[in-house]
Amino acid sequence: MSEPLLKVRELKKYFPVKRSLLEAFRKKEERYVRAVDGISFDIRKGETLALIGESGCGKTTAGRTILRLIEPTEGEIIFDGTDVTQLSQDELRPFRKRMQIIFQDPYSSLSPRMRIGDAIAHPLLVHGLAEKDEAKEIALKMLRRVGLTPEDEFYDRYPHHLSGGQRQRVVIARAMVLKPEFIVADEAVSMIDVSMRASILELLESFKEEYNLSQLFITHDIAVGKLIADRIAVMYLGKIVEMGPIREVLRNPAHPYTMALIQAVPSIVRRKKEKKLRITGEVPNAAEIPPGCRFHPRCPFADELCRGDEPELVEVSHGHFVACHHPLH
Repeated sequence: MSEPLLKVRELKKYFPVKRSLLEAFRKKEERYVRAVDGISFDIRKGETLALIGESGCGKTTAGRTILRLIEPTEGEIIFDGTDVTQLSQDELRPFRKRMQIIFQDPYSSLSPRMRIGDAIAHPLLVHGLAEKDEAKEIALKMLRRVGLTPEDEFYDRYPHHLSGGQRQRVVIARAMVLKPEFIVADEAVSMIDVSMRASILELLESFKEEYNLSQLFITHDIAVGKLIADRIAVMYLGKIVEMGPIREVLRNPAHPYTMALIQAVPSIVRRKKEKKLRITGEVPNAAEIPPGCRFHPRCPFADELCRGDEPELVEVSHGHFVACHHPLH
């Protein structure tokens, strides 16, 4: 098999918790929110890895840290053989056009004072890939490519003139105009009407085929991940608890948390005979992570081993890994 385009090794991102004046005076030990706490995975050329979990599990922080929009606390991010964590901002600049992001909120990620066409052409000008007139022509072609026609009219519009689905297409066009090799798609369809989600996913899939694009697709919806991903990584409280081929993980989930996420997907046909795995409580505070297995306060199978020792990712079948003392199979 080919060498992975992206290798993430023991990536960590900790955010310090602000102390009160009294805590600082008493020299109370500083606490950290361990948003990403030692995750590792590979993404090969042309592959899509879905990173899935509840809100607050660290998915978005992981994606932004990989692109160094947020600086990592520890770990390696090796892109095409280069550890980008060791690069200065100037050295990182050539990698920016090869690694792009599609933000969750298309409205807040677009300048309200910049025309749609200019927003798409701007990355070409920043990276010196085209002059102004040529950049405009490329932007017009990209508008047509993402289905915003007549493109001349859309070029001169502003973000507030567009619907949510149209703005998401603009954000995709802006990311793809540089023909990147890798993108982080951060909840790319979560703010889009259900009726529009399929067309946005089809658009992403078409770019993947055209550019042989690698993707980290971040979502809380495991059903969406199933539609677009080749492999899946399930994240809980800063850690990856299960990872493997999408079909294998969905058919044979080994971690109770993964099983609960799968069973939480609404179904038109109700399977009354299916016994559902119920998890209780809320996700713990990432500044006060429970000892042992992070999932044990909510897990119906937890025992003393789970409460005392944190499990490591181990392979339960070919390419299928789980971090659980009592895997489901």
